[in-house]
Amino acid sequence: MSAMNEKFLSIDKIILTVNETTVNALLFRPPQTKLKNTGYAIFTHGYTSHKISIFSWAQKLCDDGVPTLIFDQPGHFTGSFHDVNSFEDFKNDAPELFKEAITKLTQAYPNQEKKLLVGGHSLGALTSILAVQNNYFEGFDIHHVGVGFGIPPEGVTHVFDTPFYQATVRARAELVSPHLGPDTIFPWIKDQKHNLTLSGHKIHLISGEDDVVVGKEGMENFAKILEELGNTVTMEKPKKLGHHLPDMAGSFIKKYAKKIELI
Repeated sequence: MSAMNEKFLSIDKIILTVNETTVNALLFRPPQTKLKNTGYAIFTHGYTSHKISIFSWAQKLCDDGVPTLIFDQPGHFTGSFHDVNSFEDFKNDAPELFKEAITKLTQAYPNQEKKLLVGGHSLGALTSILAVQNNYFEGFDIHHVGVGFGIPPEGVTHVFDTPFYQATVRARAELVSPHLGPDTIFPWIKDQKHNLTLSGHKIHLISGEDDVVVGKEGMENFAKILEELGNTVTMEKPKKLGHHLPDMAGSFIKKYAKKIELI
């Protein structure tokens, strides 16, 4: 672990391991003069992407004093060349990596209060909400944030099913494990959205008006499902936050962190 820097943030380059699944991670240490004791933040990225796509989320929170960790999804080769043994391993281990992440943060900063902002972009929004559902953060005041995640209206042709996007996603599928192909992971994501069981949690959704993957009413449709389960849901819909630009969500993540008094 790096020593705390007095004026500037520093980043520990670490490994997270759950069972036989290994990923790379970055632990952001705030400047000593800015360190707050309010809690922690943990995030991960979307399908076929990598942790640097959400770098600004961690940087902005860390600059304001919050120890933050971001990590690669298993079997995503743009972040690190760690394969995943099977799709079953991915489903089980991807959410549990958040549990390993909070362990690393609490070891590095044992005197923090128990507020936790946890979330991700797209696929990362799902694996993080599954971590919350699986009670991996017992004893923490959990606030979940999901960026670029929703459910399209029934009967509408989803962008995933258009010829242009099919060609794009097939090319990007070369960047992930063969166990995580689009024909495998997209049906699973859809199924998980409709079969969540978590209740009593605080969830904040952020999706741009120009996010063609989430769609016009996708965020609102997902919020309705979460509310019907008994969760408290808030939403923000920026005009400009395309699905391919999750790093631009950093300022909205920071805004929400202020609202919940993490910073």
